[in-house]
This record gives sequence, C-alpha cells and structure tokens, in this order.
Amino acid sequence: MRTLTFTVPKEWEQTKLKSFLRGYCRLSARLLAKQKRVDMGLTINGRHGKANDMLKAGDVVRVHLPEVKKRIEAVSLPLSVVYEDQDIIVIDKDWGMPVYPAPGHDRDSLANALAYYYRTNGVSGGFYPVYRLDKDTTGLIVLAKHSYAAAALRKAIEKEYTAVCQGVLTGKGVIDAPIGLKEGHTIQRAVCSSGRRAVTHWQAIGGTSKHTLLCIRLETGRTHQIRVHFSHIGHPLAGDDMYGGSLEHIGRQALCCSRVRFAHPVTGRCMELTCLPRADMLALVESH
Repeated sequence: MRTLTFTVPKEWEQTKLKSFLRGYCRLSARLLAKQKRVDMGLTINGRHGKANDMLKAGDVVRVHLPEVKKRIEAVSLPLSVVYEDQDIIVIDKDWGMPVYPAPGHDRDSLANALAYYYRTNGVSGGFYPVYRLDKDTTGLIVLAKHSYAAAALRKAIEKEYTAVCQGVLTGKGVIDAPIGLKEGHTIQRAVCSSGRRAVTHWQAIGGTSKHTLLCIRLETGRTHQIRVHFSHIGHPLAGDDMYGGSLEHIGRQALCCSRVRFAHPVTGRCMELTCLPRADMLALVESH
C-alpha cells in the first residue's frame, strides 16, 4: 500500500481536512470519496481523520491509498524502463505494441508487459497511462502507479515528438486546423470544419531530398493529430499508409515521443526524460 504524507503548513491552519486534501494535496473528488470509505484511509497524526476535522499547523496528514484490485494478464514481453519510483514508471515503448489489450492484441500490449514486470520484480502498482501512443508510435509513455499520481499528471505533461515526413520542409511553422472523425469511419480522423481545434508546432531539423526530420510540439492533444496534420499539408509521415504515407522505406509511421517534461506528482521535482527514435526512422534521413 502506498502512503502519502503531508504536513499542514501554517497558512492552512483551521482548515477542514477535506478542503486541505482537495486544495493543498490535490486529491481528486473521486479519490477523496473512495478514501473516506476505507478504514484508516485518511489519518491525522496517526488517528482516523474525518472530512470535517479542523487541522492545525504541523499536523501530519496521511493518505493510505488502497491496493489496486484490477488484474491484467501478465505476459513476458520486452520492456525498456527509462525511469521508475513508487509513484510513476516511464517506458520507452517499441512499435507494434498497443497500450491497452484489444481484439487481436489481447496478450501483446504494454499493459500485459507491465503486469509481468510488476509481478517478476515484486512491484505493487496499477496501470494508469497518462496519455496514449498509437500502436506503431515509439517512445516515452508516462504511467502512474496509482490514481493520485494519475490525476496530478493529467494535462500536466509537456511532450516533444520526433517525426519524419515525406518531402522537403524547411524552417518552422504552425498547423492550426480542426480534427474530427472522418466521415464513414470509426478510427480514421481528418481535418474538418466540425472537428475540435488542433494546433501543431513544428521545426525542421534535418533531412534529405525525400524526407524531412521534424521536432514537433503539440498545443492540443487530438487523436492522430500529428499524422492528420502533416497529411493535410501534403507531407504525410513516412510509412503512415492510413494517411497517405508510403511504405517503400519504412513499414510503420515514422513517429517517436522523444522528450517529456513534468513536475513529479508527489515530490514536485522537475522531471525531463528523453529517448532516441528507432534506427528505421533515422535511416530515412541518413540515406537515399
């Protein structure tokens, strides 16, 4: 069981426990409701804490998070761990691996691999991806081990992507075009007037006469945003045949989440992690 410990600062004296937990400790309303139903789930100086208890400066408030009950089948799969502590784990995901089990991929997902890793290493943790990467997109994915960390990290992670698009782009630019479901499709997206606003910032950092290496930052987080936007401007990602890319030189979309920045959900420490794109991506801008 993970226990979070908070000391009440002077400015929060004479505050109700529930207000302190929601404001200072950033507990979600859902998690607070769960903790109130757990025996000794909330304590003040070692005694059971009630939502309306008044706090004094120096009080030690502890949140005893419940064990994760949902179990995912553990399957031995290659897994590259970039960073891990009691609250989060960051994986450099390979291509061909979906994040969640799905029809046709019920035993080769990141969830299956992480369940095996937890079991073999005696780790207690849940499966809370803070964002998703497409099955064939590589790179860094941040996962929380419990619901408190997941809530604290949601919408708080800055991500940079490395991609290779077809054709030549120079300089930098912004693509601001709404994205929604493509008419008649359940998965494929498209730029359309009825879609939600989507903004992509890009900078060319290298390339050849056939391909451009890009550094990309997302201002919004729409499904398939990078893939849709570069297809929309006539430069689909290499290997992305769903959105007009060629499979001639690479058999999957040339896209990698290569850098993440965030404040640690418990300690507040500034975290910045990086990884390199796979060799098949880099080969596109090193030859032909």
